[in-house]
Amino acid sequence: MAAQKDLWDAIVIGAGIQGCFTAYHLAKHRKRVLLLEQFFLPHSRGSSHGQSRIIRKAYLEDFYTQMMHECYQMWAQLEHEAGTQLHRQTGLLLLGTKENQELKTIQANMSRQRVEHQCLSSEELKQRFPNIRLTRGEVGLLDNSGGVLYAYKALRALQDAVRQLGGIVHDGEKVVEINPGLLVKVKTTTRSYQAKSLVITAGPWSNQLLRPLGIELPLQTLRINVCYWRERVPGSYGVSQAFPCFLWLGLYPHHLYGLPAGEYPGLMKVSYHHGNHADPEERDCPTARADIRDVQIVSSFVRDHFPDLKPEPAVMESCMYTNTPDEHFILDRHPKYDNIVIGAGFSAVSQAWAKPTFDLWPEASLLCTGVDFTDGEDVSDEGSIPEMSSFFFCLT
Repeated sequence: MAAQKDLWDAIVIGAGIQGCFTAYHLAKHRKRVLLLEQFFLPHSRGSSHGQSRIIRKAYLEDFYTQMMHECYQMWAQLEHEAGTQLHRQTGLLLLGTKENQELKTIQANMSRQRVEHQCLSSEELKQRFPNIRLTRGEVGLLDNSGGVLYAYKALRALQDAVRQLGGIVHDGEKVVEINPGLLVKVKTTTRSYQAKSLVITAGPWSNQLLRPLGIELPLQTLRINVCYWRERVPGSYGVSQAFPCFLWLGLYPHHLYGLPAGEYPGLMKVSYHHGNHADPEERDCPTARADIRDVQIVSSFVRDHFPDLKPEPAVMESCMYTNTPDEHFILDRHPKYDNIVIGAGFSAVSQAWAKPTFDLWPEASLLCTGVDFTDGEDVSDEGSIPEMSSFFFCLT
């Protein structure tokens, strides 16, 4: 048996937003937690970097909207604890034709959930947002609660909070081996550790860790081009002009999204919510940058719909998405090892949002029984367990 001083209650692998929030809640519940990150912090190799993400209550699925109510409370709590602003309410404008079924479903869901929103006709859109060009008689749905989350500040706040609560964050330590058992042994490039429980939130690297444990998840890793477009008149699409985040439905197989100018002065983030298959270890190789069809799609979109933006990207960055076939994330325990919990595939669901997930800590070890996200029910039969509260952001 390991000496008590060498034994962790839980080790969390991956210091993206999921792993950071997990470690934060474990530390708040006075668990001895170690958060491991293979890259030196901060870094831009995964899915949680950058300055901004979208948060909203506008969903197709009722259960996601329900979860958002708690999410906003948790963001307010973290802001209070950190003493810094992590969120700015701008509203989220969804655009599509009157016939768009997604738009209809989201509006009906928001009405059922009593989420404050406005339905805007084409004429009302033209009056309120004259610098958006409508080409198909689009209508709008404004989620008043929507806004911008400051991604990097949120990660930093969580990592600082973990340390302040007594947790340990080790960056620059890549996990090279996991030996399951009553105590899980984790070997990194630096040293070895033992813990009662292990949480794997490694994003596009999840299957590299899981294959030696006998399972492989149906994860798709994509490299997303994140583009910023220069305003012809600085500030015309800024928060100071009350310009909202937006999500445009139905023009292409995947959605287009944007955030008000602010991350870079005079530049507005507008991108396509799709990308190209990529190995996370090779995302920055020259061949990985060759396919930019999605950038051409966004360039045409900007030219046609945002006349006050120059239709050539001024800045291009990249982000890794990890998706599942049904676009719902995976949150469960290992089928053979009860004290290994896996969270993966958050990118598709998180494409504009932040939300809480579920409680993951029973008294002795982390357990997460099956969770059926198709009907939004947490089917865990455990008792009082603290939350693995996920920030779930994307729309990078």
